[in-house]
Amino acid sequence: MAILRWLRRNLVVIAGLCTLAYLLLPNVIVTVFSFNKPKGRFNYSWQEFSTDAWQNPCDVADMCGSLSLSLQIATWATIGATVLGTMIAFALVRYRFRARGAINSLIFLPMAMPEVVMAASLLTLFLNMGAQLGFWTVLIAHIMFCLSFVVTAVKARVMSMDPRLEQAAQDLYAGPVQTFLRVTLPIAAPGIAAGALLAFALSFDDFIITNFNAGSTVTFPMFVWGSAQRGTPVQINVIGTAMFLVAVLLVLAGMLIGKRRNKQSR
Repeated sequence: MAILRWLRRNLVVIAGLCTLAYLLLPNVIVTVFSFNKPKGRFNYSWQEFSTDAWQNPCDVADMCGSLSLSLQIATWATIGATVLGTMIAFALVRYRFRARGAINSLIFLPMAMPEVVMAASLLTLFLNMGAQLGFWTVLIAHIMFCLSFVVTAVKARVMSMDPRLEQAAQDLYAGPVQTFLRVTLPIAAPGIAAGALLAFALSFDDFIITNFNAGSTVTFPMFVWGSAQRGTPVQINVIGTAMFLVAVLLVLAGMLIGKRRNKQSR
């Protein structure tokens, strides 16, 4: 009976820990196998501990080139989607105009539409326009499907903003630009940052839309897919582990900055 009572009291904690372990298990496996030294072409079974892959992460031909290309596309797609998405979010929340409701609904279409359908549609569009498939078609496609996620994140933040703060700034003789830079933008910054991080992750990780519209361009997800047909180099696990660690560090940094701001506000 004592065990049952303990389980009832801690059921939520246990469920949370099990869910967290389930989510982190693939990352743990990727990290462990980044120190493996397989005897064959496939890195699917543990052989022996080695740091060779960490010492030579670019030892596999064309891997670092595809990684660099993915980072470039993700960076520019994040910038484009964040700028456009932020302006759209402010327009949808702050202004009243015709077809506002229809636009609000259409914004969610790329999020609800299957990726393969969107990829085929974009490919048809680019071919009919006579565009050469490559870096720019991939970038345009990534900005398009990242835009909805940025608008959703920023819009939620803007809707929760208190308009009296901006009115107070105007009462203190702050101009429109000064009000935006010193009041509106800092308050909306968490939503903008969340949308930007989500856009970067989605762009860097995308395979289906990229594969349809890349032409001869090879991004990192496409390189991983191609390598899986011939053999999986350990360096792929190294890159995956490094990306995971960077994401964890960014989250921890955001938490520390948030705690410091809360302490200062008190």
